[in-house]
Amino acid sequence: MSILENMRLAISGLKTSKMRALLTMLGIIIGIGSVIAIVTVGNSLSASMTSSMSSMGVHNININLRQSGSQGGGPPPQMDDSSKISTTMIDALIAKYPDDIAAVSLTQNVGSGTAKSGSLYANVSITGANPGYMDANSPTMLTGRFITDRDIEGKKYVAVVSDKLINNMYNGDTESALGQKVKIYTDKQIMAFTIVGVYEYEASSFSGTESEQEISTDFIIPVTLAKKLANAGNNYQSFTLVSSETANSTVLATNIEKFFKKYYDSDSKFTVSARSMEAMISTMTEMLSTVQVAIAAIAAISLLVGGIGVMNIMLVSVTERTREIGTRKALGARSSAIRAQFIVESMIICLIGGVIGVILGLILGMVGANILNAPATASMPVIVIAVAFSMVIGVFFGYYPANKAAKLDPIEALRYE
Repeated sequence: MSILENMRLAISGLKTSKMRALLTMLGIIIGIGSVIAIVTVGNSLSASMTSSMSSMGVHNININLRQSGSQGGGPPPQMDDSSKISTTMIDALIAKYPDDIAAVSLTQNVGSGTAKSGSLYANVSITGANPGYMDANSPTMLTGRFITDRDIEGKKYVAVVSDKLINNMYNGDTESALGQKVKIYTDKQIMAFTIVGVYEYEASSFSGTESEQEISTDFIIPVTLAKKLANAGNNYQSFTLVSSETANSTVLATNIEKFFKKYYDSDSKFTVSARSMEAMISTMTEMLSTVQVAIAAIAAISLLVGGIGVMNIMLVSVTERTREIGTRKALGARSSAIRAQFIVESMIICLIGGVIGVILGLILGMVGANILNAPATASMPVIVIAVAFSMVIGVFFGYYPANKAAKLDPIEALRYE
């Protein structure tokens, strides 16, 4: 009997006992569906987080002055301005690696505030920045310009604001907003800034669920002015460096740590750490992949249960069809043909169950990714492996019943009641 005929017989048998066939497939469906769903959600979450981190600058290197022995967690260490990284040190670093460093982003947080004009308002986070901020964060400028070196030198009261602020305060008219004065109210003072540029606000994957009116956006001012307003001194506890396209950011980060070591050799309380965004993305992806594989492996245990279920049903099927097997063997059917018939039937059951499991897994994965606000990312290799694995289960768990059927004595089988 050909494989095609065996397949027809298997499908015909499934049609005559649909409920039993479905219950037989259930373990396979649940196992493969779970694995596909977990991998899809894991891939989606990983892709979303990687995209969000990459948007911060894949060539960025974050440099922090921290307490010796600290891993970077917890509140920042308290230190006076003289212990922090000076602009002289930063200039010396740029001079040492001129071909590897494309830009340096210096920032200073001033705090939160509210832009007000009558009944109109917009929540802001006042952030000082230099021109290198553009290279490190790549904000999309809609109109006007960004902070310049002249603004930095003059500590000018100018600001680059988001389109959300323009929507709330100026009815979305970005062009007319340029050159306008905007008042910022903080807990300590009221300040007036001239709007020189408007950037497009981009919500990250980690954004909250505030209304459009309540969203707080960056209100970017010259970093030197921000230092003055925050009484933060002239030096920096952290800054971001942008490596050039040709530089190896991981190697450069190591060199930066070695460079700053000479400045803090005499001060054992503090040390400079440099972490490239590329290395952080790689570490995060590896961690997510490990967790994903572990959870998928646990879910795959149900495949073993499903395989045992298939073997059990096939053993029952052999018992039910003992006389049929005896008749076929009496008419000259070889043991290999009987064995092939039951193995093909087992494979068909597992294959159908695997396909249903893949469809169910993709649906659940898309729903899960949607809940996490991440784009659904299915893995074709995992789908192919899952379907192939379901067929392997069919062969593995179908062989024993098939072999039992093939070894039946035709005379004893014909006598079976």
